[in-house]
Amino acid sequence: MNTFDRHLLREWLQIFAMVLVATCGLLVVQVLYDDFRALRELGAGGWVLWEYLGVTLPSFLALVLPMALLISLLYGLGKLHRANEFTAMRAAGVGFGRLMTPIWIAGLLCCGLSWWLNTSIVPWSVEKSRELKDELQFRHDAKLQSADRTGAAYSVAFDNQRARRMWFFNRFSRFTRHAYGVSVSELDARRHETARLVAAEAWPDATRGGWMFKNGRALSFAVDTGELVADQPFAEKFVANYDEKPDLMLLIDQRPIDLSLRQLRVLIDYLESEHSPKSVAYAVRYFGLIADTLSPLIVIAIAIPFAVAGVRVNPAVGVSKSIGLFFLYYMLANFASSLATKGILEPDLAAWVPNIGLAALAAWFFARLR
Repeated sequence: MNTFDRHLLREWLQIFAMVLVATCGLLVVQVLYDDFRALRELGAGGWVLWEYLGVTLPSFLALVLPMALLISLLYGLGKLHRANEFTAMRAAGVGFGRLMTPIWIAGLLCCGLSWWLNTSIVPWSVEKSRELKDELQFRHDAKLQSADRTGAAYSVAFDNQRARRMWFFNRFSRFTRHAYGVSVSELDARRHETARLVAAEAWPDATRGGWMFKNGRALSFAVDTGELVADQPFAEKFVANYDEKPDLMLLIDQRPIDLSLRQLRVLIDYLESEHSPKSVAYAVRYFGLIADTLSPLIVIAIAIPFAVAGVRVNPAVGVSKSIGLFFLYYMLANFASSLATKGILEPDLAAWVPNIGLAALAAWFFARLR
């Protein structure tokens, strides 16, 4: 590294740190605004609030990193451009490729950081923050109502087409890990019901690997007519070949943006095996998180021509440009997602469309710069 490399990195990293801290500060305010009152009503103390804030904030870092990178580059490089420092270095025979080498190296490091965040830190943050909030909700509900209604999810339906079984719970308690008001229908290849288990309560038995049903009836039906042919009551009944997981059942109705990378992968594998159209939205989100790994390099490719070419304008112009670029990014993302939902694009390609569009824009800017 020569003197100019150190000077460039010092000027840029100072602004990058300030923008990153300011953006994270705004996110802290948002988290407090969204969740502080709800957590206090659930009885969270001071330490729990800080713990929740500490595990929630990392989930935003992957989103904040490209934004902070773009704003700081536009501001930092624009500052050097207005001071004619790039002009002086180019007059000395140093090209833009060499001048921007430290920035590109930093961009590669940011790509590695983004991959680490998306695959490790963000999934941990999303799942841990939800666990903390659910635990507070369980404790609060346990004081007001019975344990079987604590942390309950109501009207849970799950269609396991591979095993030809349809499940329905009136409610499932995340606290007791038991389902209440249970109905399990077994179907034949034509989706005709052949048998049904109806029980007041059921739960997965991790030791034996199946499900235990309590206080219910085992019903059998004639396939051709659908008439009831057998009705056997039972106090307890264990079914070993039922391998459905409650966590997967509860993930079905979650929004893609609320799931971690691991949860998305689990849900995609299941929905694709069922040939469900719901898998598209989750697949776009999953591949989008992977595609975001290269976003720091695309941001740099856009920021450099913006900052070092054209007239020397107020730094606020650079910030407005960054807002416009992120608006364009989300427009492309929504457009590609709609195409994937309609079956026009594959989910993995749709996830890359925003990055491809911005990469093409960056290539055009560089062509004009030269």
